[in-house]
Amino acid sequence: MLITSASNPTLKLVRKLLAQKRKREELGLFAVEGEDLVDAATAAGIEPIELLVAGENVEPELLAAISTLPHPARVVALYRTAALPKETRETTLALWRVSDPGNVGTLLRAADAFGAAVALSEGCADPLGSKALRASAGAIFRVPLLDFDAASGERVALVAQGGTPLHELELAGPVTFVLGAERDGLPEEIVAQSNYRATIVTTGAAESLNVAVAGAIALYERSRRR
Repeated sequence: MLITSASNPTLKLVRKLLAQKRKREELGLFAVEGEDLVDAATAAGIEPIELLVAGENVEPELLAAISTLPHPARVVALYRTAALPKETRETTLALWRVSDPGNVGTLLRAADAFGAAVALSEGCADPLGSKALRASAGAIFRVPLLDFDAASGERVALVAQGGTPLHELELAGPVTFVLGAERDGLPEEIVAQSNYRATIVTTGAAESLNVAVAGAIALYERSRRR
């Protein structure tokens, strides 16, 4: 059946899920826009509960009207949050109040590249929001999402200065790299709860690295040792 009205309940639901974290949490659902993300979900064995395709089961202008993209996607799908992976892994990125959705999505993508999980504290950007989903490039369907305190192994707090050079640390066994907010980094109480304080040594003039860059370097360093 072709959806021809903007008041259609499914379209109204999609609009709310795209716009409101509260609604996503309340219903345990989220929406993705674009064929690439839908294909990534299918490849991961996760099927949508609703699939809207412009010109097939919804009028294109109606789907375009609810889009968050500069160029509206032809496909929008709804998924259950419970269908996403949840298992622990030997390597985890634990994010403390990382509020930029692009950074959260990019860190998911980096974790995907190195077989890691991602753990999120309160105050992090929602990984199921539109910007984070796009930045994840489909990694959301492959990377386990955990609570901040649920990550396993020894914790390595990454700090801009004053820590043990990361390349000098022994990284055997399960490891969780703890990364802080873009502007403020990690608070001292979170650093104190970690087993190690480490710094990525740089040689240029920049005082610190972008959090997503730091996370990717830490994952590479861990992978290089194994």
